[in-house]
Amino acid sequence: MKRCLLFITLIVIVTCLANDMFAGDPSGKETYSDSIQGLKFSVNFAWILMSAFLVFNMQVGFVFLGAGFVQKKNTLNYGTMSFMDFCAGAIIFWLFGFALMFGGSQLAPGLTNGNKFIGYSGFLLIGDSYDVHISALWLFQVMFASTASTIVTGAIAERCKFHAHVLNSIFLCGILYPVYGHWMWGYGWLETLPFGVGARDFAGSGVVHGVGGLIAFVAAWRVGPRYGKYNPDGSSNVIRGHNLLYIVIGTLILIFGWFGFNAGSTLAVTELRVSIIATNTFLAAAAGALTLLYISYFMTKTFGVSMACNGALAGCVAITASGAYVPHWAAIVIGAIGSALTCFSLDFIENKLKIDDPVGAISVHGVNGIWGLLAVGVFADGTYCEVRGLITGSGWQLLSQFIASITLIVWCLGMGFLFLSFLKRVIGLRDPISAEQKGLDLYEHGSGCYQ
Repeated sequence: MKRCLLFITLIVIVTCLANDMFAGDPSGKETYSDSIQGLKFSVNFAWILMSAFLVFNMQVGFVFLGAGFVQKKNTLNYGTMSFMDFCAGAIIFWLFGFALMFGGSQLAPGLTNGNKFIGYSGFLLIGDSYDVHISALWLFQVMFASTASTIVTGAIAERCKFHAHVLNSIFLCGILYPVYGHWMWGYGWLETLPFGVGARDFAGSGVVHGVGGLIAFVAAWRVGPRYGKYNPDGSSNVIRGHNLLYIVIGTLILIFGWFGFNAGSTLAVTELRVSIIATNTFLAAAAGALTLLYISYFMTKTFGVSMACNGALAGCVAITASGAYVPHWAAIVIGAIGSALTCFSLDFIENKLKIDDPVGAISVHGVNGIWGLLAVGVFADGTYCEVRGLITGSGWQLLSQFIASITLIVWCLGMGFLFLSFLKRVIGLRDPISAEQKGLDLYEHGSGCYQ
């Protein structure tokens, strides 16, 4: 595995160095001007960077959220995994993931070469890609790639080997995510389907959350449940997280970051649709939180704050694909349906499939990633980019969204199973039971989180 990665890296470096190292505009002098057009570009440039910073801050939310759901003895391990999968994913995305995803998209200088299935320009951000415009785009997009890898962390928390998770993040950010992302966002075959306007996923319900959630499903299945999660008769036990306040804090931070995630995907604040997108994001989150809170109340007669938080996040995931294309009332419906799907999925995955997911990542991100894709084909009203769903009387867009959803499922489950099965055979996926009982903070890191 290491030799293969080294070989690929050397090929990429040699290929890129064969180009003119300074063919882009690394200083910005050729890009900026004092004209009105130059001012407009500068404002949009700042918007992309600010949105990237907001999405980066979502990592803080993921750390708080996941730490709240896990046991005290595994808190440091979870935080370290979330931090380092982000770092490992960023480096591999710089090496070749970004090029595979956006090569041929023409979104920025240096992204000229690619076809409908794969990109092959923009490696290492050198040559034509050494440019202020493409660096801003890369910074924004690497946050999405790293988010997809961090989603997996929660599903395999409290029992997965640290280095196995890092290798999985490298695979996700280097191959799995960029290839599907190219099909949807890099002017690939899904984006150019002849039905409707082609498959659309505005900010990544499928590309980011669907990919992360479906790989989380495979990973949690291949790693196996935590020690003590299931009894001999198959019934499940509740393993409670150690800090519910962390869950609330993490959720609020994530919702705040989602404004950058969704509204920032316009890549231009002068695109005034940003106000519609931001409002839809908030409405879907609120509807999702209320829906799951009261579903849990009717089931348990208590107000479960963790359920409300997962409901809010489910609403955010569900609206991420369609937030630019739907009216405000539809955002509420999409968020509420996504929240209800999450409730059903949590029970089905834990009690029927016997898959242990401590934070509910599979249900929140995987299930709603698929629902978010399909929602575009149902609720898009045609007021933005000519995307028209069933509510306008057209079913062609839904067909494109359905094809994109099936492709997402087959690609992620198939490739995820092959890679994680290989990893399980070669290095193993989980720490020994004795380490799990003792706590992975001490076993993997030599220190507890709370001294």
